Amino acid sequence: MSEHFRPTCRLPLFPIALRMAAHRITALLAVVCAVLGGAALITGTGVLAESGLRSQLPPGRLGGADIVVAADQEYHPDGDLPLALPERARVPSSLVDRLSDLPGVTAVVGDLGFPAALVDARGEVVATADDPAAAGHGWSSTKLLAHPRVTGRAPARADEIAVPAAAGLRTGDRVQVVAGGRAAVRCRVAAVVDAPGAGVYFADATAARLAGRDGARRYDVIGLRTAPGSGERVADAVRGRVAGTGLTVRTGADIGETVAPGVGTARSLLVLLAGSLGGIVLLITGFVTAGALGVSIAGQRRDLALMRAVGATPRQIRRLAAAQSSLVAAVALAPGVALGYLLAGRFHDLLADRGVLPPELPLTVGPLPALATLILLALTVQISARGAAWRTSRMPATEAVAESRSEPRKPSKARTLTGVLLIAAACALSVTPLLTRTVIGASATSVAGIVAAIGLALCGPALVRSLGERAVRRLRPGTPAPTWLALANVRAYALRVAAVVSPLAMAVVFVLTYTLTQTTVLAATAQDTRTGTLAQYRLSAPDLGGLLAGTRDAVQKLPGVRSAAPVGSTTVVWPYETFGEADVESVPALITTPDAAGALDPGVRDGRLAGLTGATVAVSSEVAGSRDAGLGRRIRLVLGDGTRTEARVVAVYDRGLGFGSLIVSADLAAGHTTSGLTQSLLVRTDGTATAARALAGLAASRPGLVLENTSGAVLGGKQDTPPEVWINLATIVVLLGYLLLSIANKLVAATAQRRTEIAALRLVGTTPRQIRAMMRREAAVIAAAALVSGLLLSALPLALLGQGFLDRPWPAGPAWLLPAIAATIVTTAFLTIELPTRQALRTPPADAIRAT
Repeated sequence: MSEHFRPTCRLPLFPIALRMAAHRITALLAVVCAVLGGAALITGTGVLAESGLRSQLPPGRLGGADIVVAADQEYHPDGDLPLALPERARVPSSLVDRLSDLPGVTAVVGDLGFPAALVDARGEVVATADDPAAAGHGWSSTKLLAHPRVTGRAPARADEIAVPAAAGLRTGDRVQVVAGGRAAVRCRVAAVVDAPGAGVYFADATAARLAGRDGARRYDVIGLRTAPGSGERVADAVRGRVAGTGLTVRTGADIGETVAPGVGTARSLLVLLAGSLGGIVLLITGFVTAGALGVSIAGQRRDLALMRAVGATPRQIRRLAAAQSSLVAAVALAPGVALGYLLAGRFHDLLADRGVLPPELPLTVGPLPALATLILLALTVQISARGAAWRTSRMPATEAVAESRSEPRKPSKARTLTGVLLIAAACALSVTPLLTRTVIGASATSVAGIVAAIGLALCGPALVRSLGERAVRRLRPGTPAPTWLALANVRAYALRVAAVVSPLAMAVVFVLTYTLTQTTVLAATAQDTRTGTLAQYRLSAPDLGGLLAGTRDAVQKLPGVRSAAPVGSTTVVWPYETFGEADVESVPALITTPDAAGALDPGVRDGRLAGLTGATVAVSSEVAGSRDAGLGRRIRLVLGDGTRTEARVVAVYDRGLGFGSLIVSADLAAGHTTSGLTQSLLVRTDGTATAARALAGLAASRPGLVLENTSGAVLGGKQDTPPEVWINLATIVVLLGYLLLSIANKLVAATAQRRTEIAALRLVGTTPRQIRAMMRREAAVIAAAALVSGLLLSALPLALLGQGFLDRPWPAGPAWLLPAIAATIVTTAFLTIELPTRQALRTPPADAIRAT
């Protein structure tokens, strides 16, 4: 009967799918592992993104306030996420009087913070707060503490202070105090304050003098305490009073946002991190899940073909494949999502340990990441399963049954062409590092590698069949039987071989491009910094919140000192236009003076660093052209505290990786940083031991002063391993583990499905030893093909990356990386083929054939 006239029937999809899954446990384990790992990775990434958008800090030293008024520490571009402004912006002093007369207000306190630190009898700085740049406060700020336990009385004189209980001091003790960038003075402890976030407290008049704020904008924040039950009403009244001023009013859990403006930067980092990881995670998860489903459904082609022969329609076949895959995926989703939340917690701890995030910034654990994971993986499973069953479902029933024991003779032309186009697109994308020597340009290398690997997966069957035919034709008459059988299998089952070669090649490409991109960018950055830093030493005082006044003069008087250039760092928002469309970027910026020319050489090609006076900047050549920021042009900037300004470009330099996209003059940044102090001095000497001893003696004689050699330091701090290296290392380890686990399960499933083939070979006289030898040769072919194709796909992107960043056609990276990858791939291929083969050989061949 023609299938066009075959009556349709309503298949009980769920029971059939359940029975089919029960008979294919080994093959479906690969799907379970793929979905489990994918759910964990997607959920973990989603938790990071949600935390970046919604997490809230504990209120700390503002825990006793019911309402806090502060400046808006975010820049809000049109149609995009807000950008954090990390420098503290001030609020008008007059607002204290304007808010004090509101009904329900019991206290209004203007809080200011400034650098302050305690120095013990040994000359060592005593830790008093998380941020030394804002550890000092006026005594009235203790009203904003949550349930403070105060021993003693309020400081009344300029030489009296209150200290936190964590300092280990008692009332009446005498201690050295460094505050506001002034030299250390001896003060008496008038009170000890035990409360979360407590700092060093001075008399209010003394605090205002040390902070240097007698103007109209004296306070960092204004805290209000209200009568019981009147909080919401007072908050609404406060919002009415400050409407249109750009100030924010925060209550409840939102108060923690105002404690430290830098937390906004940390939250933005989480969003950016989740965004950058999300693309790679989704690509790899989709690739692995689709591959595992392809192997699973390929093992069921005979069952599906027989169902076509007995009347099932193409749509029913596809629905059946999707239903079975969804059942299996549902088993793995719940534990995968739970694992994702745990993974996010461990990743957060890693970021906190490396100083990337403040430890007190919590993760936000909500249902949205789990819901997003469910939707994304459900779509992936449905689309992949239906795609894998598409060919069998569309074929005439007789052809479907005939082909169920073999593969299509010719791979799909559309699939092959798509793969070739993707590889071509990856080659075009690889050119990006030659066009822009930036981190964004470098990131194109890893993306190009992944795109090329996906292209290989699509055109792999045609490539494997072609190479297999050539290899078989060149075999000599005396070729051992296992070798001949292995190569014949490669040629005849190109789809199967390509299905296991492609993920192994992707693992090679992923590790090489992702790791070597990071190491090459770090090497180029270090090269720029090393070449461009003329100074031999760096002086800083991180525990004091900045250098004390007079430090530079003292350094310049030392014998052998040629130059002492003050430098610091900040973050500015740079609005610009690209191809006529408005865009904006948050840019780390170096702060320095015209004296920097004696200590730094950022590779100036136009203009002079000596022109960095007033409202001026220097710009990296990588961004100067694209943003119309050439020499003499004026650019719009938003400084770190939200102040909008214009600056004139006085220099364009080439070493943008080492010195950043922007260098701003100290005059422009003055008054727009949290501490207001110089962060460090770059000191250039005549290179003599006398100069080195003089600098070391100065550092030893002043509390909190730290001397470093610039060969082991960078402009912004110590040359410890940058935090992004640890982030990328953790990402590589997790994703590689997921890839290898999924690949191993896929290889085991693919080998286990060959039990009938192995049994047939044994029935015609092939010995178990010959079968094992054949399978080992296949494993060798698979490992070699994966390594060679992975290296070829990585070669062009990495060569162009090295040329663009290091002026040589190879990247920078550890020499052991390639041998380690090769050993991992070879071990994975041999073990996952050898063990299932031995298991299959334990079953009598007649029993294996009857079982199918």
